[in-house]
Amino acid sequence: MASNKFAWTWTIKEEFLNEYVNMHLNPWPEVLEEHRKAGIRNYSIFQNGRQFFYVFECDDVKAAFEYMDKSEVCRRWNAITSKMVEGSFDFSHPNPIKPLREVFY
Repeated sequence: MASNKFAWTWTIKEEFLNEYVNMHLNPWPEVLEEHRKAGIRNYSIFQNGRQFFYVFECDDVKAAFEYMDKSEVCRRWNAITSKMVEGSFDFSHPNPIKPLREVFY
């Protein structure tokens, strides 16, 4: 049976670490609403220095990412946060993030 959990990690650039944490401690309510509408639930982010671990549940991740890529609110949020991560999370690319394999639940 396939899991409905999706997880990945990103490393945040040192010069943006405090700003990135503060944005996620105080997320825009409209971004949270867009995630909900996209079908994302039980979303958590954990920090280990500059490395962040992300996990959420979603029945259709591909559809959720497509929805968020079209969302003006998510595009504004991503325009700010995308410069903070090492790598890219452009949802219009085929593999914006590398999902982690679940080995135990």
